[in-house]
Amino acid sequence: MSKAIAGFSKLTKQEKINWIANEYFTNPAVAVSLLKKYWNNDENLQKLHDEFIENTITNFYLPLGVCPNFNINGREYTIPMAIEESSVVAAASKAAKFWAQRGGFKTMILGTEKIGQVHFIYKGDKQKLIAFFNTIKPKFFSETESITKNMQKRGGGITDIELRDKTESLDNYYQLHATFETKDSMGANFINSCLEQFSKTLKSEALQYTDFTEEEKNIETVMSILSNYVPNCVVRAEVSCPVADLNEGNNIDPQEFAEKFVTAVKIAEIEPFRAVTHNKGVMNGIDAVVVATGNDFRAVEAGVHAYASKNGTYSSLSHAKIENGIFTFWMDVPLALGTVGGLTTLHPLVKFSLEMLGNPTAKELMQIVAAAGLAQNFAALRSLTTTGIQQGHMKMHLMNILNQLEANESEKLQTVKHFEQNTVTHAAVVDFIKDLRKATASNIETDIL
Repeated sequence: MSKAIAGFSKLTKQEKINWIANEYFTNPAVAVSLLKKYWNNDENLQKLHDEFIENTITNFYLPLGVCPNFNINGREYTIPMAIEESSVVAAASKAAKFWAQRGGFKTMILGTEKIGQVHFIYKGDKQKLIAFFNTIKPKFFSETESITKNMQKRGGGITDIELRDKTESLDNYYQLHATFETKDSMGANFINSCLEQFSKTLKSEALQYTDFTEEEKNIETVMSILSNYVPNCVVRAEVSCPVADLNEGNNIDPQEFAEKFVTAVKIAEIEPFRAVTHNKGVMNGIDAVVVATGNDFRAVEAGVHAYASKNGTYSSLSHAKIENGIFTFWMDVPLALGTVGGLTTLHPLVKFSLEMLGNPTAKELMQIVAAAGLAQNFAALRSLTTTGIQQGHMKMHLMNILNQLEANESEKLQTVKHFEQNTVTHAAVVDFIKDLRKATASNIETDIL
């Protein structure tokens, strides 16, 4: 049976919920009750959340954790992380504490350039198009002044516009490739508004350009859109210390640990299958802070992974070396972030997170996020090259397994104690809980008798 519905967006919130519950659930009342359980009791706060997106029916919670002891360029931070994956916050916190005792994280901005493009089709003489572009280029700036004036007051705006010939890849395809400085805003709306005006200017000026034939005047704009690939909006994060200071307490010699760590990074540099998982670990740290600060983690992910492929093969974002007895671990990563606009002024927990970070500028937030990513990557590689990733991860995951099994508090306490000395696996936890419950049932039966 078709479950298509016309005019769904025009229904009230309650009507939407009722329709979903009745169409898809065997017990509609239970479904409705679950959704309402996650509503906020503060009606104004709930209304705010309802209006973030379309067709909102409830809130979907993520834990907001914090990582203390981050020393970044000599300043202490407690970093917020919104993430559901166990062990990420603990691992980043452990790495932060480790490096705080060894000079902390050093970060620097390598660039803040953002990019937008007008993609268009032009059927005609390329040299005429070049001459036309050079003639009208000043108009792209003058006809966007109403859009750019406030950004210019803050030191931002359009930095350049280029004509790019892409006809070798696609017949008659050209671009207006524009670069922007957006200061403390991520700038998506600003950039897209500028690009749409570029498109209008391009087409209207072409119709009046006397050197074009009638066909050449008919420029077809395909789309005008910013790019989430920002290879010149990059931040570097780095940690370093004498190899002798890498005392891990895991019965491994510091020199041996450093060499093994560097080898692990080099493997990720040359092996894409490893690099993807390696970089996923970096993004565990980056995404969690990006979400907590109200930025677009999908845009960040897309841009970062494109950057990891910039040399033609997908490779590690981070790098490591040993020189003259010094261990160095660093990463360059593209991060187009904002601290004004969007959710940053709307979502109460985003405002909380930014205030906890000292209300950073966009550049400062880039550096904080990069340090969190490098810390997470270091923690993962340290585990992989010493004890193995599963020992710590599964112990952190233990509580999730116990909650799945609906363990009570007594069962949780006994299970946690047992697995302090035993390897955690899902099957082992299930078996332990079964044995506990059998023993409990047997004791109850004995008491009754």
